[in-house]
Amino acid sequence: MSTSDFTLQPIGRVESPLLDRAAAPKQGYEGAPAAWLVFDESVRDGLRDLRVGDEVIVLTWLDRSRRDILRVHPRSDRSQPKRGVFSTRSPDRPNPVGLHRVKILSIADALRIEVEPLEALHLTPIIDLKPVLEDVADA
Repeated sequence: MSTSDFTLQPIGRVESPLLDRAAAPKQGYEGAPAAWLVFDESVRDGLRDLRVGDEVIVLTWLDRSRRDILRVHPRSDRSQPKRGVFSTRSPDRPNPVGLHRVKILSIADALRIEVEPLEALHLTPIIDLKPVLEDVADA
């Protein structure tokens, strides 16, 4: 496998009441609160067609995760045998990309979008945003 360097540029950050990883829900549907996605001015034009009620996938960089972990106890449950991280949703992994399906609750201005439920911690970098597609023809 060849390797090449590439750079991810955050396009924004999460503003959330979640400050502590240990206290945060593991998945959004497990009681995660609403949060704000705050985007950089440089991506304003790319956000223009988002609407309240839309479901989107937020991709984040889980910047407080460990990148040297390859085996974990699923859901941090030590009674379960360790599994490879690629068969789990563990935030600890070589490239800690978070995947969050959320619904847009409000758009305060073109660069601030309120969503729920979002289990990402406060100030987590946002690396991309994609619509939820119910039909491949929408792509």
